[in-house]
Amino acid sequence: MTKRNVVIIGAAGRDFHNFNTRYRNDASTNVVAFTAAQIPDIEGRRYPASLSGPLYPHGIPIVAEEDLASLIAEHGVDECAFSYSDISYDHVMGVSAVVQAAGATFTLLGPSDTQIESTKPVVSVCAVRTGCGKSQTARKVVELLMDKGLRVVAIRHPMPYGNLNKQKVQRFADLADLAEHDCTIEEMEEYEPHVVRGNVIYAGADYEAIVRAAENDPDGCDVIVWDGGNNDFSFYRTDLMITVVDPHRPGHELHYYPGEVNLRTADVVVINKIDSADLADIETVRANIEAVNPDAVVIDAASVLSIDDPGVVRGKRVLAVEDGPTLTHGGMKLGAGMVAARKYGATEFVDPRPWLVGKLTDTFETYPDIGPLLPAMGYGAEQLADLAKTIEAVECDAVVIGTPIDLSRIIEIAKPHTRVHYDLFEIGQPDLATVLSQFVDSLPR
Repeated sequence: MTKRNVVIIGAAGRDFHNFNTRYRNDASTNVVAFTAAQIPDIEGRRYPASLSGPLYPHGIPIVAEEDLASLIAEHGVDECAFSYSDISYDHVMGVSAVVQAAGATFTLLGPSDTQIESTKPVVSVCAVRTGCGKSQTARKVVELLMDKGLRVVAIRHPMPYGNLNKQKVQRFADLADLAEHDCTIEEMEEYEPHVVRGNVIYAGADYEAIVRAAENDPDGCDVIVWDGGNNDFSFYRTDLMITVVDPHRPGHELHYYPGEVNLRTADVVVINKIDSADLADIETVRANIEAVNPDAVVIDAASVLSIDDPGVVRGKRVLAVEDGPTLTHGGMKLGAGMVAARKYGATEFVDPRPWLVGKLTDTFETYPDIGPLLPAMGYGAEQLADLAKTIEAVECDAVVIGTPIDLSRIIEIAKPHTRVHYDLFEIGQPDLATVLSQFVDSLPR
């Protein structure tokens, strides 16, 4: 039998899941490589044999996406499966043109090929773009379900940036687990807010093994909450689908892959950040929801900001350090730190670009439209050190930390600094409590 040669176009997350669920045990295909984008320093590694299965005893190489055309020619590739998220439709089809011009078929794998069935009820929280506020929404969902006496286990979209052999299944129940698993800033930003609220969260590289571990968690499990990444759709078949949209980027809900999939399949749509968005933009988003998913329950919500010490920023020249992915491939031009600092009286935001160190220079070259904000990039020790050096070098009066974790716990910040917190607050009815009560009431007894 002649095998069909396949390349999986990815960014260290959805690509591994697509391989595991669609290709790993398919003897009719031969996955010759993964390609890498979005995340620095992913290429040059291998997806290990311990995860790739008996058909791939030497693992699978991961190469840079810019080598895609030559890879297709060199290996006689028949099919390329696009497998990462938060990408404009123009970009997706641009990659498709590269693939088809090289003679291969361009594939987008759907839920039926990649979603896993759980033995527990699943609530999925997804979004139409990175930075919509899905993590704060997921935390609120977990809290409301726990208030009903349910044992809730969260599963986070993958961020396997370290040793993949050790990241097959990861369980986080306290802060010590973050150190044990050698988490990057990006991982800590997603796991720590769950852990400090007293709930267990799983992540890793093999989401079949992960969900089976979660279903049998030592603390018990009545329901699973999928905490999505970027604007990807859930890895699990879902009983209640909640999608978060962002009126700061009106229209993006219909123009980014696969965010529109999440909008069209949502049972509930949360319009977040109503407190800080323009009315016309809110109405644009509302009209787009009605156009593609008129049966969805729509919840209005605010992303409520608070700051530990307003006096640190009042009247000061401030450096705003923000969540990295939100500013980079999320394309946001402001973050929670900037919004909060404005609210509490900062007089100026200092542009960090004259003082960038090391790999942060590469970040701004890749994403030149970030503007006068500093993304908290920390995918590795070198990048983390460059972040600390850049903050130290910037000539400002104070630093406002707009990341989901306390960055000063991870790196030393000698300048006066304070941290921003943000939580979801629903406005009027319907709200998440009502929706989740109805969902719980519908579950088999």
